[in-house]
Amino acid sequence: MKNNNLSLLYFCIIASAIGLLFFQFDYSVKDSKIVIEKSISNKFKEGDIIFQTSKSLQSQAIQIATKSKFSHVGIIMKYYGKLVVLEAVQPVKITPIKDFIAYGEGKSYSLKRLKQRELLLTKKSIEKMRSLGKDWIGKDYDIAFDWSDNKLYCSELVWKIYQRGCGIEIGKLKKLKDYDLSHPIVKQAIEQRYKGEIPLEEDMISPQAIFESDLLMDVKQ
Repeated sequence: MKNNNLSLLYFCIIASAIGLLFFQFDYSVKDSKIVIEKSISNKFKEGDIIFQTSKSLQSQAIQIATKSKFSHVGIIMKYYGKLVVLEAVQPVKITPIKDFIAYGEGKSYSLKRLKQRELLLTKKSIEKMRSLGKDWIGKDYDIAFDWSDNKLYCSELVWKIYQRGCGIEIGKLKKLKDYDLSHPIVKQAIEQRYKGEIPLEEDMISPQAIFESDLLMDVKQ
């Protein structure tokens, strides 16, 4: 009987210790998530524009034609209570910020912010930008860089959200013909896309044009 009582006591002590460890682990995980969320909210603000590049043929063609170090751009928006990247890939989607950063070359990115953000990004304009972005989620990526809303490419999405959401044009539009289309990599990309008549008069906006806008300030180079 005495041995049984001792065994029961040992079992209770071990069970309590294991329970305490799991309790502490659970809170540790929760605390880590809170720290990450606070870090993101401190570093990023809604409306920030995030730039990156990759090594794909398309990225190289964009960089060469637009004379840019960047080939992709997204905008930081708040959906479902969290800051995320709204980006035009295939399809348009929202991506956790850490995931967006992870798939860039060398996990490198640059971050820009509207200089007069607190003045220009009113509650009403932010809500309109969110609504526009939400309506576009699921749209196909525009490999032809057409200026309609039927499909969207990355810098087009960012430019249109700002222009239609709060009347601000971040970067100057250019015609396709105004970019450097002479490089073999660019020619190859164009042939793959158009397979015929090239829309040289089509309006376009590049990640670099947005990056160079005088309306933006550096947050992270």
